[in-house]
Amino acid sequence: MKKIIIKAGEIEAKAELNESATAMAIWQALPIEGSANTWGEEIYFRIPVSQDLESGARELVEVGDLAYWPKGEAFCIFFGATPISGPGEIRPASAVNIVGQLSDDPKAFLSITAGTSVSIQRA
Repeated sequence: MKKIIIKAGEIEAKAELNESATAMAIWQALPIEGSANTWGEEIYFRIPVSQDLESGARELVEVGDLAYWPKGEAFCIFFGATPISGPGEIRPASAVNIVGQLSDDPKAFLSITAGTSVSIQRA
């Protein structure tokens, strides 16, 4: 596992990237900075990585999942329901590649608003 630190405003969270091809492409691109977009209890921002959907891409994710959204070339942090989630589920806008997991409390990101500066760096 590749350890990273995600900073968003005053929040700093530890996370780990998995061994997927998309996660490795993100690791190679670090450090990355962007501006947060919010969609329900999800933060996403465009990153300088272009990857296709992987065979294990998912339509549903878990709290704390880190993902890459190929349609938006965006890094996603999931910490709760999105506007299209059904009861008890977290549903991205479309399929995403799971690239890692937060080690720290995902709910810390609830305070982040659109336009907040976000960065990802190697730990």
